[in-house]
Order: sequence, then structure tokens, then C-alpha cells
Amino acid sequence: MLPSSLPSRLRALALGAAALIVPLAAPASAKPIPGVPADLERAVDSAVSAVTPDVIAWRRDIHAHPGLGNHETRTAALVARQLRALGFDDVRTGIAHTGVVGILRGARPGPVVALRAELDALPIKEATGLPFASHVVVDVDGKPTPVMHACGHDAHTAILLGAARVLAGLRDRIAGTVMVVFQPAEEGVTGETYGAALMVQEGVFDTLRPDAIMALHVEPGPVGRIMVRPGPFLSSSSAIHIRLKGRQTHAGRPWEGTDLVNLSADVVKALTTISARRVDVFQFPNVVSIGALQAGNRNNVLPGSASLDGTIRTFSLARRDALKTMIRQSVEGLTATYDAQADVSFEDQALVTSSEPALLARMRPALDAAAGPAGVDANALLRGAAEDFSAFETQVPGLYYILGSTPNYTAMDAAPSNHSDKFDIDEAVLPIGVKAQVLTALSFLGQGAASLETRPVETK
Repeated sequence: MLPSSLPSRLRALALGAAALIVPLAAPASAKPIPGVPADLERAVDSAVSAVTPDVIAWRRDIHAHPGLGNHETRTAALVARQLRALGFDDVRTGIAHTGVVGILRGARPGPVVALRAELDALPIKEATGLPFASHVVVDVDGKPTPVMHACGHDAHTAILLGAARVLAGLRDRIAGTVMVVFQPAEEGVTGETYGAALMVQEGVFDTLRPDAIMALHVEPGPVGRIMVRPGPFLSSSSAIHIRLKGRQTHAGRPWEGTDLVNLSADVVKALTTISARRVDVFQFPNVVSIGALQAGNRNNVLPGSASLDGTIRTFSLARRDALKTMIRQSVEGLTATYDAQADVSFEDQALVTSSEPALLARMRPALDAAAGPAGVDANALLRGAAEDFSAFETQVPGLYYILGSTPNYTAMDAAPSNHSDKFDIDEAVLPIGVKAQVLTALSFLGQGAASLETRPVETK
């Protein structure tokens, strides 16, 4: 049944879309899924088809009513309400501000598996033209700010709610426990700890520790194609903050002061050289980029201060730390030649996001079954995006995979990317995501506890 609180227009749209994309229950996979008998897989197919209209409706409702990080109160309330209605044994709210965790205990004892989705949206004005597009505007530091689900977290939340309903309906077939984790602030909030890290700090796994945690992310790509790789997949992320100080002067008499504009330009060029020429990019890919530069506000004044902010992305914490040292040395050296002063600081935002190789190998048949004809690319390219899912992976082994979702996909460079004001998904991907989460959870629990040791994501 569609949520009764959903506006009638969205309910009608969701039902219409579901009629187009929901097939009859598919036969069991040609290849067996370890831990998931064929009759259970057929039951999953039937349950996924049944829940898909609601998943579409939830996604559209959440999309139309987004919340920024740590302010996702409406979405968090919807999630908690649905989990309680499903009879989850425990539903905890207010974790890391607005996070929600649900616990579903199966009929028999067994391992614990966690599934994660994000709640937050981005400060972007939507330009999709969708009938359920966001028109939400909130106050951020006194400035009216449009808000949009430009990264697919609306889909992730709806997919995990759908998976929660399917798993709740199969409770009598489950040996073990399912933990669903709806985290806030994956995109980050200025001056605050990222959502996953804060959940860990607040002890989200203290009373019930999962044996593994899994997550998906919708991104540009063929609809339903699952992209994953063993080991590192998404880069770490560290912010760079450079503050320059000098003596302000007339631009017509630069020798009487400090030319921080030229110094800023030299810093940008030097950092690019560091990432491309001073380290072995064939060993570990890395990027050092300056994304924001502020120096002066008049054409005839050389300012007395300047600021540069950027990011380090790489797949090795040792490489990350080496880059920090080189950046600091380079900036301080350049600053000395201009007779200026510099303050260089870094903010580690996310570690490397990986898939534990042994866990991926065990879950591969479930991913194959979920993807169906779209297939699984198990050697997907490394990505320079970062994810705070990595904070959970410092506690327990993780599996992280990407779900292609571009409407009318032709090529990656033609698809609106995540964080674009035109980002949208083909809703045919929603039941595929639900099936992927359900089958991976059931397969993990059905195979019993494995020797997957807790370890840091990347320590080299």
C-alpha cells in the first residue's frame, strides 16, 4: 500500500511508474546464491515487486521534501515511522542528530549484517523540471538557500526502506539479525563531524556490532549495472586550508607591499606539480586541487590577505600524509620568497572506501542475481569521489557498490553527474537496488559468520 500521507498527485505518478517498470516475479537465478535457497529467492522477487510502488512513492516524497545535513528531521521521522510499522524489534532515533537505526531479529540466531543509506540533500537549486522537484528553501547563516537531492540519497533511503519491508516479511526465514542504518550528513556540514563518523563516536555499534556492513550508491551509468571492485574503490578526502598574509599596497607600487595575488597563483601551480611530478602516480593515483581562491576586491589594490581552499584525494593514507608534508613545505618556501606569512592546515574528511575482498567474493552471486541482464562490473575504475561510509569500515568489514541509474543512458560524459542541478535517476533502478540489498543480506546471514577480521580500511 502506498503511504497514505503522500500527496495524491505523487501517489498517482508512483503507481503509473510502477506499472511500467515492475515485472512479474522472476524465476530464481540460473546460478545458486549461497545461503539463499531457490524458493527464498523467488519469495524475494515477489516481495520486491509488491513493495516497488511504495519505494517509488517514498523516493518522490523525499525528493520533494529534502533536508540538509543534520536537519533531515522530516525524512528521519518518515523512516522511523515505517520501521516501527514493520515491527522492527528496536528503532533508535536522534543518533548523530537525526540518524535512525532499526534492528530486525530473525527467527533463529546467527550473524549480524548492517545495511546503510544516507538521509541528507545538498544546497543546490534543482533544475530537473520533475513534477516532484524540490522547491524547498532554507535559511543558512541568514541566506535563503535552495535544497535538492542532487546525489541520490532520496533513492538510497527509499531503497533501504523497501529492503526493510521485504526482510521484515521474511523474518521467519532469517537466521541472524539485520541492522538498517540511516545516517545524516554524509555530504558534511561546515564545522561539524561527518554523519558516519559521529555515529561511530556516539557508539552506534556498541550494543550490537555487525559482522559486516553494506551500502550502495546510485550514480551515472547503465540502468541496473552494478559497479564494484575488491579493495580500495573511492578515494580518501582531506581538505586543504591555506591562509596568506602580507603588507597591503597600491597595485601601481607593488614593491612597497606583498603581491599575494601572484603568490596565490604560484601556490596553485606548485600544488599541481606536486601531485603530478613529485610522487609516483602509477603506484597510487592522487589529485591535489584548489577549488576556492580569494585575494582582494579591487583592481588597483594588492591585498594584505588571501585564502586558498582545496582537496587531496588518494588511495593510500601514507600517500595522503606525504602530500600534506610536501604541500606545507612548498607553500612555506614560496611564502618566504615573497616575504609573506602562511598558515597551512588540513582537515581529514573521509578515509578510503573499500570492499573487503573476501566479503565481495561471498556476495558476488547475490549481486549478479540482483543486476540481472545489466550485469556486474567487478573491476570498476577507481573513483576520486569520497564517502564517509569509510568511517563504518574502520569498525567492521564493508561492501560498497555503485548502481548505474541514468535515464536514457548513452555515455558517461553525457549523463548529469552527482551534485548536478539536473541529476535524476531512472526509477527502474529502485527495485534492483532493493533486491541487491535484500539478497546480499540474506546471503551473508545464510552463509553464517565468516572469518572477516575488523581492520582499518587503508594503513599503507
